Amino acid sequence: MTIAIASVLLTASGGAIANAQMAKNPMVGGAAMYPTKDIVDNAVNSKDHTTLVAAVKAAGLVDTLKSAGPFTVFAPTNAAFAKLPAGTVETLVKPENKDTLTKILTYHVVAGKLSAADLVAQAKAAGGKATLTTVQGEPLTAWVEGSSVYLQDAKGGKSKVTIADVNQSNGVIHVIDTVLMP
Repeated sequence: MTIAIASVLLTASGGAIANAQMAKNPMVGGAAMYPTKDIVDNAVNSKDHTTLVAAVKAAGLVDTLKSAGPFTVFAPTNAAFAKLPAGTVETLVKPENKDTLTKILTYHVVAGKLSAADLVAQAKAAGGKATLTTVQGEPLTAWVEGSSVYLQDAKGGKSKVTIADVNQSNGVIHVIDTVLMP
């Protein structure tokens, strides 16, 4: 059980120690994530998110993700993108596929700042699964399984939050292990 998820579960059940543990942002991709920087300025420093950063640039979403927000971003790692069929990323970042790429990327964003504790609480309040509306417009489903938070996309794909609550000046990032598909 990771400290971040353990903290979420403790916080959701009223644990006092969890708040102190969650106050420190985790390292992501070998880089310190600073809560005073925005989503883009932090993501560019993560060696695990170079594909995501390239895709955000190709889709023209840099200015949006640098804006005030707040946003909750479910950020797939390079390994998550590598799970896609061969050639998918290379095809998506071509200018002629900008609309499709934008739909996929905005499907990873929810308006507002939702901590992992918020996701756990919403799932609990909804009988075990919370429905989140993405900026793209389609729903994501969040739930807790064991000590982890999971997401299910519109196509039935499942992604695990591997690093929760990476706070940013304009929201929060939750690192995920699989690309979500609208």
